[in-house]
Amino acid sequence: MVESNVGVPVKDRLPVRRLFAASVGNALEWFDWTIYATFSIYFASAFFPGDLAQINTFATYALAFFFRPLGGMLIGRFADVRGRKPAMIFTILLMAGGSILIGVLPTFEQVGWFAPLLLLLARIAQGLSLGGEVSNASAYLGEIAPAHRRGRYSSFFYISTGTAVLLASILGFTLARTMSEAQLESWGWRLPFLLGGVLGLIGLWLRRSLEETEQFKDNKATARKVERPLLTTLRKHPKAVGQLVGFTMLSTLCYYTFFSALTPFAVDTRKADAVDVFLALSIGTALFVVLQYPMGVISDRFGRKPQLLVWSAAIAITIVPLSTLVQPNFWGLLVVFCVGLGLYTAMTSIAPAIMSELFPTSLRGLGIGAWYNLTVAVFGGTAPLLIAALSNAGADIVFFWYVAGAALIAFLVIWRLPETNGSELR
Repeated sequence: MVESNVGVPVKDRLPVRRLFAASVGNALEWFDWTIYATFSIYFASAFFPGDLAQINTFATYALAFFFRPLGGMLIGRFADVRGRKPAMIFTILLMAGGSILIGVLPTFEQVGWFAPLLLLLARIAQGLSLGGEVSNASAYLGEIAPAHRRGRYSSFFYISTGTAVLLASILGFTLARTMSEAQLESWGWRLPFLLGGVLGLIGLWLRRSLEETEQFKDNKATARKVERPLLTTLRKHPKAVGQLVGFTMLSTLCYYTFFSALTPFAVDTRKADAVDVFLALSIGTALFVVLQYPMGVISDRFGRKPQLLVWSAAIAITIVPLSTLVQPNFWGLLVVFCVGLGLYTAMTSIAPAIMSELFPTSLRGLGIGAWYNLTVAVFGGTAPLLIAALSNAGADIVFFWYVAGAALIAFLVIWRLPETNGSELR
């Protein structure tokens, strides 16, 4: 609540346009990363010859992840000393450029090994971009939110992200339903990447009107005086770094399992129908979007910690049984995606709030950018590659036990987290 000019309390309104402008870059980032994993079953042979085309395509996917920490460090530090707004404009331009480049790339048949090299360069650019985007958009949302409504503000981060992923899923469903496999492998897979470039222009237009946060303005001089900022996050905030790594490990495994790895796994390994998989994922993603704001409200009322404990415990218990339902059956697939993504909203709805509350403003962009992205690179970037390799070895169940183990570790980390609901940012 805020005071009116006559001293009567009035309900403060959500700055919806500002929230979506801050979140749109992350939406584009995840649209591009999702369509890469989703459509890889169609374009893998365009860039890599032989029976290992899919594995090589996922290896490129994983390698690009390891540029995320570099992007998080460089762009995160830039945001801490120069501003959240210019950093977010740069990241959206970099991501859109990479998407357009992939959409027009020549194939291996046309230019030989020059084709996968260009694909890798485009993915590296997107990796750098995403590394800076997540940390800066999270910091921005955390810094503009009133302390008692930070969960609500944070929920917009994945409302826009989930909507973009839903668009990617619906696009996959539509193309799989209306185009032949030969058409998709020939040129149809290019359409989503070109659409990503268009979305980037829209995002750039929205972000030009953003105002810089007061938190940054008040602390930019302090940020510029910090020497060896990355080392400072470890030396002065080791507990925050450990906590961030602990719950991000499970969060990123959840994301890349349900939004990326399960699609090719279901189609290639479990022989599910691609149309059924895209439809089930689309419905699950719609549920994911719808639940974000209510979960943000719940965290503002009852706290962050209970919500995160329920999420990590539920994933630990259900992930292995859910994996047995990934079969050529639409209803089983629907249960997998709805349960998995529904549980995941307990984390995603408050992720920017949780991460912003760990570090002071002078180190927030770098602190989140470096350690969040390093964790994602190790655990998220390798998820599709790992599940594909284990499936080829006939041991795909090991992957889901791996996720269950990560959930148990995250539960123990979250158990020791202080409750930060309603607290002022440092």
